Amino acid sequence: MSGRDLRLRLTLPRADYALQVDLQLPGQGITVLFGASGSGKTSLLRCVAGLERAQQAHVAVAGEVWQDDASGVFLPTHRRALGYVFQEASLFEHLDVQGNLDYGVRRARAPQGRQQLQAAIELLGIGQLLRRRPAQLSGGERQRVAIARALATAPRVLLLDEPMAALDLARRLEIMPWLERLRDELSIPMLYVTHSPDELARLADHLVVLERGQVRAVGPVQQVLASLQSPVVVGEDAGVLLQGRIAERDEDWQLARVAFEGGELWVRDREIPVGQSVRLRVLARDVSLTTTEPHHTSIQNHLPGRIDSIAPDSHPSQVLVRVRCGEAVLLARITRRAQALLHLQPSSIVWVQVKSVAVVQ
Repeated sequence: MSGRDLRLRLTLPRADYALQVDLQLPGQGITVLFGASGSGKTSLLRCVAGLERAQQAHVAVAGEVWQDDASGVFLPTHRRALGYVFQEASLFEHLDVQGNLDYGVRRARAPQGRQQLQAAIELLGIGQLLRRRPAQLSGGERQRVAIARALATAPRVLLLDEPMAALDLARRLEIMPWLERLRDELSIPMLYVTHSPDELARLADHLVVLERGQVRAVGPVQQVLASLQSPVVVGEDAGVLLQGRIAERDEDWQLARVAFEGGELWVRDREIPVGQSVRLRVLARDVSLTTTEPHHTSIQNHLPGRIDSIAPDSHPSQVLVRVRCGEAVLLARITRRAQALLHLQPSSIVWVQVKSVAVVQ
């Protein structure tokens, strides 16, 4: 455990279940709290913030204890070095952007507040918005200002409660690159609540899956999504994330070749420079298997692999197959009939055909 990690152990009774977690989370990057509505994601965030008082709790952030019931410690919210971003930006309509940001600095009374604020303005690209009133901002711009205001308090942790839930698709696409920039450049941990698989795929470094107050899976996002024991793989959005880099751009065909630890995949060219790191999302429904190397097929991406494990899928007619390709793992959703006809079992050698792959970063 590093000195910047988060230690969260707590119980919070609810009407129909109890939120119970015992987590040690990394002190950098985005940890996504993922699950269906009512699974306890926001309640956990509010307990970290001190807005709700959990029981049998120990909450420590970057070595600072905020709650420890065993020793009678409970810091109120205003004494916790945190930034909180809600679904709605909640800006003061009578103040311009600069006034809203200044309020955050004054409220925090952090010695490095002004320096932190200037860094946040540059990081979130809102310098040109400082003299505008909130009514003159788009939804995405309002949320960027709200995040900057939270960062101006020099927090030890940034809490984001579905910050894109109130935005339409265009505004979500507008703000997503800024959230990615926060993840890549901030040195503080972020807890990010969402039930959106797309936000999870683009933003998460670490993943906590909650179901009715219980932790069903936790770990690095690629590891959790590739596990057949994880509830995240259930449903149409089952799939994995691969980390790779742009190895080649073919302008004639408007494609790009992405190299990763298990091989390479051709994707639609998005004019990302050669050498840049990218994240790929491959859904299980877009992967098929064959026992011989494919030839004369329109599917251009195929990789040799070995079956690691097979598990029942959400429908009894199907199974999820975990295939290891070098150091990488892919999931394939196939029918039980296909599994029987091809005699597929753990350790079987197969060829993986990837019909579609998306660059999510």
